[in-house]
Amino acid sequence: MVAYIIIAIIAYLIGSINFSVIFSKKLAGFDVREKGSGNAGTTNMLRTVGKKAAALTLICDILKGVVSILIARLIAWIWPELDGTLLLQIAGISVVLGHTFPLFFGFKGGKGVATSLGVILSTNWQVGLICLVFALVLMALTQTVSIGSIMAAILYPVLMIFLGIEEGTNVLPVVIGSILLAVLVVFNHRSNVKRILEGKENKINFKNLK
Repeated sequence: MVAYIIIAIIAYLIGSINFSVIFSKKLAGFDVREKGSGNAGTTNMLRTVGKKAAALTLICDILKGVVSILIARLIAWIWPELDGTLLLQIAGISVVLGHTFPLFFGFKGGKGVATSLGVILSTNWQVGLICLVFALVLMALTQTVSIGSIMAAILYPVLMIFLGIEEGTNVLPVVIGSILLAVLVVFNHRSNVKRILEGKENKINFKNLK
């Protein structure tokens, strides 16, 4: 039990490192949460700071998920008597929670899409690639980042249940963990969902970005 609590705390603290806030202050002199949509994530960085800062934020946010899963795998390797599948799911949920409610930045963070991508790619890279391609296609077709993110989040547990459970794997943590991660990402986009339904969601023209 102690090991599961430890990985939850470690992953949450890693998630709490909000790179969009750090980079916006360093590169542009303002807190990204005070500009644009007010969200501390890649899309708002893209709109308010620029492509380079957004790309740097995206990479670092993805790495938060990757590092958290790698630490969980390390703990599972050191203590093989632990349920490695459960450790991975706890790490994945915790790091996204940290990104969404960062301890170091007043519990006001991002929506967890990039960090979730890092988690998914690190737990099942095939499912992660399918979700990524699916999201990118929808973003390109709709020019709406939130639609691609939301639909990919919904697709994730479906793919995990039908394609991502390996033989001998503890099924329940995978099912519950993937659903919780999807619910968290969709919940974080609740304001976007409202705007989408009202036809007021912001679109993004990638060609005109600075």
